[in-house]
Amino acid sequence: MNNAVIRPSIIFYKTIKGLGDISLRLLDIENDIEIIHNWVTKPYATYWGMQDHTLEEVKQAYQQIIETEHHDTFIGLLNNEPIFLMERYQVLKDPISEYYDAKLGDYGMHILVSPVEKRIPNFTWHVFTTILDYLFSNPTVDRIVVEPDVRNDKIHILNKKAGFVYHKEVELPHKKAALAFCERVSYHNAVKAEEHKNNIPKN
Repeated sequence: MNNAVIRPSIIFYKTIKGLGDISLRLLDIENDIEIIHNWVTKPYATYWGMQDHTLEEVKQAYQQIIETEHHDTFIGLLNNEPIFLMERYQVLKDPISEYYDAKLGDYGMHILVSPVEKRIPNFTWHVFTTILDYLFSNPTVDRIVVEPDVRNDKIHILNKKAGFVYHKEVELPHKKAALAFCERVSYHNAVKAEEHKNNIPKN
């Protein structure tokens, strides 16, 4: 009898020079949930809102997401090792659409990177751009919408670096959020600007 674990197939990958392959696959709830629980209950993941959740509570939460037609969850891998969690959802079918004039091509996302064991230069940027490359590879996606906690300074810096434009603050049931948008052209221009900056010779 073959007891090998069958994992979902890789749906997107990107090779980063000097780092390796960053790839995406759908969440495998039975085999991934322990590592997800480990991430979301760490102090650094306070804005994820699951600090006190048991393993079963986290599993139930993600089972609900899996069963929701407009919401998907992915595991990100670096050289086949899990390094981040990403959720994608259609905004028009989500409560966030009540807070602004949502469009058909609007998609939202949430990202949680694994705890840092050793510092890798530009690691979070590489993860972020891989995710945005994947999202914008879908021609039906016109704009990415994010609504991070207003206190989450680290993600605000990353969002702006990637071309997100902050629109307004909104009071959601579980947090005060900063509503920001990124269109495909804005993202590509931001990436080009970052590449240009890094290629400028230093005196």
